Amino acid sequence: MSEQSGNPGGAARTRLGVAKTYKLFVGGKFPRSESGRVYEVTDTRGNWLANAPLASRKDARDAVVAARKAFGGWSGATAYNRGQILYRIAEMLEGRREQFTAEVAAAEGLSKAKAAARVDAAIDRWVWYAGWSDKIAQVAGGANPVAGPYFNLSTPEPTGVVAVLAPQESSLLGLVSVLAPVIVSGNTAVVVASERAPLPALSLAEVLATSDLPGGVVNILSGRTAEIAAPLAAHSDVNAIDLAGADADLAKELETAAADNLKRVLRPEAGGSAASDWSADPGVKRMLAFVETKTVWHPVGV
Repeated sequence: MSEQSGNPGGAARTRLGVAKTYKLFVGGKFPRSESGRVYEVTDTRGNWLANAPLASRKDARDAVVAARKAFGGWSGATAYNRGQILYRIAEMLEGRREQFTAEVAAAEGLSKAKAAARVDAAIDRWVWYAGWSDKIAQVAGGANPVAGPYFNLSTPEPTGVVAVLAPQESSLLGLVSVLAPVIVSGNTAVVVASERAPLPALSLAEVLATSDLPGGVVNILSGRTAEIAAPLAAHSDVNAIDLAGADADLAKELETAAADNLKRVLRPEAGGSAASDWSADPGVKRMLAFVETKTVWHPVGV
């Protein structure tokens, strides 16, 4: 039956659009903020795009609980399996390329062509990190020469729960560049999305939820970066924090809070995330920043 059926004048019926409701991503589910708060997200010209959830300290604590619960299974999975899951996420990103292109264009004030290029770069980077899953141990580990009848082997192991402050200016490529290296080695993550441009990160959550990634491996919060990051930096069950999305003053405060519980800290580059070239070759620095080295001694059999 056509849209015009039952319309005596034959005029086309105006359809009421369905506005998208963005939510947090915690433990594989999509809760609203515990406080019920939202904030307006606008494009670079000040035009309203959507309401994003304004996460609270309670949301941050819930995300840490979910990440810790997921850590055992994710870190215990084989490197090959983690790589396959990450590659599947890249496949799904490719399938939603047009959606992410539109969101990145609005978030970063880019033309469609430039936004598409950044989305493509983000997908390619995700694939690149997926390929490292079963190779990082060969770079960061090895057999050590020792004086005595022993095998001495060093292997990298994940640090644990990592809080990630996503870059403020690079809403998808920067996000992928800080998230993928954390989880590829077996860590779980609590991500604080770009405060100004959170929508690509919240849409990425929808991809993660429908992939094979176990719930809780990645948790994504949106809101005021300083408000959410403070309890994460002070949280004793967060093992490390990436300050990529913090400005100089906030980074100093968070580093001080992290020192109280001996948290591993990856400092932002000089000039902050706005000065970072997220399209440059990332190397292995971020992967190695969130692994520990386990060394095993074993006697040589006679």
